[in-house]
Amino acid sequence: MSRIDDSKEFIPVRIAVLTVSDTRTLAEDRSGDTLVGRIVEAGHTLADRKIIQDERAQIAEQLRAWCADPEIDVVISTGGTGLTGRDVTVEAHRDVYEKEIEAFATVFTIVSMQKIGTSAVQSRATGGVANGTYLFALPGSPGACKDAWDEILKAQFDYRHRPCNFVEIFPRLDEHLRRK
Repeated sequence: MSRIDDSKEFIPVRIAVLTVSDTRTLAEDRSGDTLVGRIVEAGHTLADRKIIQDERAQIAEQLRAWCADPEIDVVISTGGTGLTGRDVTVEAHRDVYEKEIEAFATVFTIVSMQKIGTSAVQSRATGGVANGTYLFALPGSPGACKDAWDEILKAQFDYRHRPCNFVEIFPRLDEHLRRK
């Protein structure tokens, strides 16, 4: 069963938040605010925050830039994961991923089903890894961001979480790049 091992020290993670929207401004970004509040409350560092339009190439470019930044460990995007023609965040993430974390989408769907029932089928939340950086794409609603953080990401970005967590394998995410 999962638990927190209090004998281990908490390790803060540096997280960037990207809101994907054609219409939102920073003042209206409730989903981004939800993530930022939870990230800081958990003891992590907000490394950067931006809003970008639903343009696949621009989203991928920003993800790559943050993956290349040694001061950023994790990128969480919100918005653009739906089914409409302008929803291209998932495709942009997959353009960048070296490895997809398929189980993230499954677990997110399970969490969502408990909150919104079969409407969860409309989400295309995704996660992956690129250049030693974790990337997650969440739906654009504050509720979805809350659920993803509270039910999945908060525990996985806590080094004390057992039986395992994302933080403990940070040093090995890019080992294939160092082995030549």
